[in-house]
Amino acid sequence: MKCMPTLNTTNTPYSTLGPHLILDAIESLGFQCSGSLLALNSYENRVYQVGIEGADPVIAKFYRPQRWTSEAILEEHQFALELQEHELPVIAPLRLGSSLSTLHEFKGFRFALFPRQGGRPLELDNLEQLEWMGRFIGRLHAIGACKPFLHRPRLDVQVYGYKPYQFLLENNFIPAELRQNYCLTVEVILQKIEQSFQQLGEVPFLRLHGDCHAGNVLWNQTGPHIVDLDDCLMGPAVQDIWMLLSGNEQDVKKQLKHILDGYLEFYDFNNRELHLVEALRSLRMIHYSAWLARRWDDPTFPLNFPWFNTPRYWQEQLQHLREEAALLEEVNERFEGWD
Repeated sequence: MKCMPTLNTTNTPYSTLGPHLILDAIESLGFQCSGSLLALNSYENRVYQVGIEGADPVIAKFYRPQRWTSEAILEEHQFALELQEHELPVIAPLRLGSSLSTLHEFKGFRFALFPRQGGRPLELDNLEQLEWMGRFIGRLHAIGACKPFLHRPRLDVQVYGYKPYQFLLENNFIPAELRQNYCLTVEVILQKIEQSFQQLGEVPFLRLHGDCHAGNVLWNQTGPHIVDLDDCLMGPAVQDIWMLLSGNEQDVKKQLKHILDGYLEFYDFNNRELHLVEALRSLRMIHYSAWLARRWDDPTFPLNFPWFNTPRYWQEQLQHLREEAALLEEVNERFEGWD
């Protein structure tokens, strides 16, 4: 039995984004399309490989309407270009036309074009690759620390915890029989996350990739290439590190050592930030459920995430959150004795 959320069922932002519109949008920038169009794996935005007559294909990214302001998108683009200017292998948007614009508009859709980049996924069990990623992230953070974002979000408990939680409640996503226990658990977690940040004290927030997991890295003979800065934000440095860690405690320690060995060649890292890993993991869990919920009226989401918003999903989520609350309690107690 499916839960019955309260949503605006008319909100289908990509209903008019058909092949003809996509190709016309690309040709409005002076390209001659070959007619080849391949949809790539993307849910938040719509991304396509588009064939170009007499040239390499381009990647066209159509931004989800009403998600970001144009200023926020341009700040993402400027960050990518800044990293590229410092010779970091980031796939930055193409600057086109006499104004060298990176963000374009066609019939109500904002979009950008990127060069196509081949590669294979990052291997999380390859320690050499992890150390290389550490160097890459250290360089990225050294540049990211030079100035702040003005239009991108901050990774804090309010934006990534309380607001997603309230969205789930206000739109009736939590099954009635689980609602009380879910609320109690999430509210305990949010309090413990606040405690984690308070225990750590003032921590520098810098411009981050924000979603630095293996799926956003392409690897080829020249090393890693970042392909998506769509979630770049202001946050603590450890946010771009913890998602590269996996396995048991011994594995994680070994992986972390190699990442930090590379990272420290280019930027300092405060080991006390490791105290935030469990808090950041908890925020990601809550935020992810709300992300799926916010997009549930987009037909692509029920099709590709059929397990979401079922009683079983919420039961399992509640169990995971209870386990996370216990881990946060343990982490915070242990930090009290940190020298």
